[in-house]
Amino acid sequence: MSSELDLADIKRRMNGAIENLKSEFKGLRTGRASVNLLDPVVVDAYGAQMPINQLGTVSTPEPRLISVHVWDRGLVSSVEKAIRNSGIGLNPIVDGDTLRLPIPELNQERRVELTKLARNYSEQSKIAVRNVRRDGMETVKHMEKDGDISQDEQKSLEAEIQKLTDDAVQNIDKITAVKEEEIMQV
Repeated sequence: MSSELDLADIKRRMNGAIENLKSEFKGLRTGRASVNLLDPVVVDAYGAQMPINQLGTVSTPEPRLISVHVWDRGLVSSVEKAIRNSGIGLNPIVDGDTLRLPIPELNQERRVELTKLARNYSEQSKIAVRNVRRDGMETVKHMEKDGDISQDEQKSLEAEIQKLTDDAVQNIDKITAVKEEEIMQV
């Protein structure tokens, strides 16, 4: 087992935790229209569960409005029903083959709740990064115990793994701070 390959895998797994956090944050409603708000919504169409972006064009023509232009006019009611039942708190207005989704203003209490949720997502990502670090440290200890590497190499690899961990946690903190600021903007 080469140490370069091991470190690259550790870095890849830590970056995966960060990317997962970013995708979780895309689903948090901040009072501003974003096409990503509809990512978790699936529509029962053509006998299968399909995401909205495969059934129509999703756009944000205004800062507080999402527009969904459904390509198949027969699916407009299915898309409307899926959005209403998704639990994201949006009520579509049907206009022919287009759905308009006005984004309501967030009150201060809801903003505080969303901030707590963002911190929770952030902590889950940090836990995932720490788990990757633990796995890496255990692998390095086993390599040293089996005689594959020296104690000096073990200390060096452990320091590199710790640096990757520190960088990942710092990145998570930056991403979380930006999202909290976005949520709290009035």
